[in-house]
Amino acid sequence: MGKILFKDFKVFNGTEFIDAGEVLVDGEKISAIGNGLDSADAEIIEGYGKILSPGFVDLHAHFRDPGGEWNEDIASGARAGAAGGFTTLVAMPNTKPAISEPSLVEYVLSHGKAAGASRILPSGCVSKNREGKEMAELLKMADAGAVFFTDDGAPIATSSLFRLALMYTGKDHPRIMEHPEEISLFKGGQVHEGKVSALSGLKGIPAASEEIDVARGIALARETCGRVHFTHLSSAGALGLIRQAKKEGLDVTCDTTFHHLTLNENAVINSGYNSRYKVNPPLRSKEDQAALWEGLLDGTIDAIVTDHAPWHMDEKDEPFQDAPFGIASLECAAAVIIDFKNKNYPEVPVEMILRKMTSSPASLLTEKWQVLGKIEEGSPADITIIDEERTRIVDCSEWNSKARCCPWEGIALTGWPVMTFVEGRKIWQDNEDL
Repeated sequence: MGKILFKDFKVFNGTEFIDAGEVLVDGEKISAIGNGLDSADAEIIEGYGKILSPGFVDLHAHFRDPGGEWNEDIASGARAGAAGGFTTLVAMPNTKPAISEPSLVEYVLSHGKAAGASRILPSGCVSKNREGKEMAELLKMADAGAVFFTDDGAPIATSSLFRLALMYTGKDHPRIMEHPEEISLFKGGQVHEGKVSALSGLKGIPAASEEIDVARGIALARETCGRVHFTHLSSAGALGLIRQAKKEGLDVTCDTTFHHLTLNENAVINSGYNSRYKVNPPLRSKEDQAALWEGLLDGTIDAIVTDHAPWHMDEKDEPFQDAPFGIASLECAAAVIIDFKNKNYPEVPVEMILRKMTSSPASLLTEKWQVLGKIEEGSPADITIIDEERTRIVDCSEWNSKARCCPWEGIALTGWPVMTFVEGRKIWQDNEDL
């Protein structure tokens, strides 16, 4: 692998834009950053003022592999991630069979490597077979390469199991990622309990379902001195609990999704209850949505994730109450948030959004992978090029993902990734060249 010199870019180093327009890649690593770098023997890529960012890191994506490959497999998910500017994707373990033993962790790693696109990192289940009865072999899965432990798709079944997992993992092993939900309040629910449930007659899922489980996790983290990461936060109340836990000094982190930041319950109503807007946790109120943006700005929210949840059209294209939960978004998520920010929060600096997609999520991975999400000398040459002026219409029929519907289908968005590199190797380029 040779040298690549990226010239005339706005360079975002994972924290801020820096006073340098050139990045030199030598093999798999970044070798120099500055201006007027030696271009001898290097392929030159001209940026014309585009953004050069560390590759995006998604802590939460579903690939249905093994067991549901007709919806998505690891290879198609890796290619979809590359097309969305994501260089690292954490695969959730709620597959069939569930990823709850070392050999299956190795399966995800090997199939991800074979895909030759975005890097796929496995998470492992907290409980054996994701049944919520007995703790899985967490430390053996960590040795095999798991970067989180979660029973995502559902909360950890019992507080005793949650507590035990926190005690085992402590500060030196992968974090526990909790899907915050109180099952008895969620069961049978379809939409947010609020305006949308009142107008539709569909059973609502109250924000308290999320808040109660966040409170449980915080209490257990306090008692065990363990680390909890709450995923896909959607409610102002839950966010307030996490904000307070951080002030207390607990090692509690959280993420929210691109869709919860850019959509609310009105999108469900205005769509005529189209199933492409059915997601868990549900799209909540405008007030909850605004609170999430406040959480980004004040640092309460550590990362933005896709929660990419692909379904075959035969399954997703059903009446709202019969369709499965989930939004597929890997290939348009970055454009969705950039376009929405520019139109609705122009005062929010783009570097804050990029930080929550690069260095901040990378810092929550296991130590081996915390070198990601940065543009600095010696770091892996994971690079995403963003054209802030590029306008495209979301067309799911052209996706690398096997999913063929999402809420933004047919909508024109401005601000897209146009080129993606992993360890100095180009894994995707927009049809419209730089």
